[in-house]
Amino acid sequence: MLKKINIPGIIGLIISGVIIGPHGLNILAKNSAVDLFSTIGLLYIMFIAGLELDMNEFKANRNKSLLFGFFTFIFPLSIGFPVCFYLLKYDFNASFLTASMFATHTLVAYPIVSKLGIAKNQAVAITVGGTILTDTAVLIILAVIMGSSQGNLNQAFWIKLGVSLAIFSAIMFLVIPRIAKWFFKKLESEKHAHYIFVLSVVFFAAFLAEVAGVEPIIGAFVAGLALNPLIPHSSALMNRIEFIGNALFIPFFLISVGMLVDVSVILSGPTALIVAGTLSVVAIFGKWIAAFFTQIVFKYSKTERQLIFGLSSAHAAATLAVILVGFKAKILDENILNGTIILILITCIVASFATEKAAKKIAICEEEISHDDAEKDQILDEHILIPLAKTSAAASLLDFALLIKDKKSSNPVTLLTIVPNNNQAEKNILKYRKAVDKFVVQASASEVKINTIARIDHNPASGIARTSKEIMSDIVIVGWPRKTGFLDKIFGENVDSIINNVDKNLFICRFQKNFIEEKRLVFVCPPFSERGIGFHLLIQKVSRLSQELSIPIVIHAEYKTHETIQQIANNLKLNAKLGFKNVSDWEDFESISDEIKSTDLVVFNLSRKGSVSYQSIFDKLPQKFEKSFDDNNVILVYPQDDRKESAMDAYEDFTASPLAKGIEAIEQIGRGLGSILKKG
Repeated sequence: MLKKINIPGIIGLIISGVIIGPHGLNILAKNSAVDLFSTIGLLYIMFIAGLELDMNEFKANRNKSLLFGFFTFIFPLSIGFPVCFYLLKYDFNASFLTASMFATHTLVAYPIVSKLGIAKNQAVAITVGGTILTDTAVLIILAVIMGSSQGNLNQAFWIKLGVSLAIFSAIMFLVIPRIAKWFFKKLESEKHAHYIFVLSVVFFAAFLAEVAGVEPIIGAFVAGLALNPLIPHSSALMNRIEFIGNALFIPFFLISVGMLVDVSVILSGPTALIVAGTLSVVAIFGKWIAAFFTQIVFKYSKTERQLIFGLSSAHAAATLAVILVGFKAKILDENILNGTIILILITCIVASFATEKAAKKIAICEEEISHDDAEKDQILDEHILIPLAKTSAAASLLDFALLIKDKKSSNPVTLLTIVPNNNQAEKNILKYRKAVDKFVVQASASEVKINTIARIDHNPASGIARTSKEIMSDIVIVGWPRKTGFLDKIFGENVDSIINNVDKNLFICRFQKNFIEEKRLVFVCPPFSERGIGFHLLIQKVSRLSQELSIPIVIHAEYKTHETIQQIANNLKLNAKLGFKNVSDWEDFESISDEIKSTDLVVFNLSRKGSVSYQSIFDKLPQKFEKSFDDNNVILVYPQDDRKESAMDAYEDFTASPLAKGIEAIEQIGRGLGSILKKG
């Protein structure tokens, strides 16, 4: 109903709480069941905010988050205290506690941002980071004021608070991730157990935070941060977490906020109205000033300022916690309590409107940019093909495809098998279709469509090549051959025939362990790699993989290649954290292998014969990778490249003299390769 008049659905839930609650038609009492579900909903909002936070973006902008957190804390506090102390005539403790309430905010409008797919926007990242900083500061102030009012504000109080927070942080960031890694590895097939475990971590973190002397919402957010690197954003587990939260717990929280609103308070007398009006104006103005100064300092657009204001202006959870504790301790009176409840309703409505309007503008803008970039790269709607030799390898290949798949693409992921043309062909097709049913279920948990194709062909390589053209796939993902050697056979065929026949972006993958064990993504880029037409797509996929797994990228390349990659990343507005390791001597394989650790995911960019960056020295490197990195997850990529030009013609400033030197250098590489292979 509200969508028809462009009002955010969140407001509908709050208003429905007002109508059906004890102060409305009294259809639903605010009993322990409602309190339980609404508490879980509040924890869920904070947990999802921590879980969806782009850690690379957050780390890169932590100083911005700190400054925004300072602004959104100090401005409302500075404006609110004089208003409460001089205008409303409250004492120091009551004025300071009420003013600190203005500094808090709850991410009530975060589901709007998440739904529109802009949770990774920088303005969102610094607002979420600032939220936790300002709420933590306010809740610590609450603990201090309570200690002061009870006369407990002594040295022991500060020592207890500091030690308990240190222990809480150590458990959440050192112990919980290790337990979670062990649990996800041991119970990899028990998908339902993963969700139960995650929910247990959220509740345990909330409990620990309360024991440490801060609010449970801080614990829920920290739980999100702790599990962030272990739960890829495109995974089935993430989909389940968001679905159950948005369908059940978060709506309960929003309804319970509405149930607190007592409309009769507005009619009870002018004092309640004056207090409610004053509190609401100060709360909204204080947050707008903070967003305005953030925009000025970081040179954000007006839309980004509106998004920051919208996300940070809603008062609910922490606000209510502060006021209720103050009211029960008799520091605050009934007018402040009633005025705060009206303030919660008004600020939630204002925040929802402001966030939805700004988020839609940013989402449309980002979509137009990505559409333009897609047109430049000739990729409008990507299609991923996974040929399967054995269905046993399909699960890890499909997981990888779901991580790198463009979320805006409407095309399914296609699973292909090539069945030999013999008397058993029809039986083998039926057997294959039955075997892949479980992968359709696996992908549907992440809301991705799966298409299955069984083709009869004498030659698997030609069958893969023909199918990739028929369905116009952009990416072909194949498993690492388990035969006598890497270059010997794949699906009973020489791997060269697949590399040479399939003129798509080809990913050859060997996944030895779970992705949660990765700590870095090592991207090895030989000279002239940047000249291939599929290189832009490869950079996008490497960046997406880095974001999904929350790991930094270390590029092994020459300086010129690294500069180009950095420029591509800037043009495509990729948020990946890029490190650089200069490789000048590509003959010396040990110089690369010595830098790679067992916890690194290795992506090696190779080239087909005749392409721009092809060099004969790399023909035997896959064998060396198989031997040297036996414990690593390895991806060999042959990007699409239909420009068969000489590597020596790739740079326009080559003259006769450097060309002669280049030929001499290639001869030296050939001689060096011979010595490397002998050593190998």
